Amino acid sequence: MKRLNLVFLNEQGKSVTLSVNDPVEPADPAAVKSAMDEIIAQNVFISAGGTLTQIKSARISENNTTPIPVV
Repeated sequence: MKRLNLVFLNEQGKSVTLSVNDPVEPADPAAVKSAMDEIIAQNVFISAGGTLTQIKSARISENNTTPIPVV
C-alpha cells in the first residue's frame, strides 16, 4: 500500500505526520504544498505539541507485506 506522508512541525518544533492512503501519482509538488499550506491555515489538526506551524517535508512511501505460510 502506498501512502502520502505530509510532515509538519508543531508549536514545540516536533514532527507531526499526516498520512493519506493511495495517493494520486505522479504527485504534483505544487498541489501537495498548496494542500499543506491550507491545512496549516485552516488549523484543522492539533497535535500533543500544539497546532501545526510549518511544512517540514512530504513523501510517498510504500509498504509491502508478504505473508509467511506457517501451517
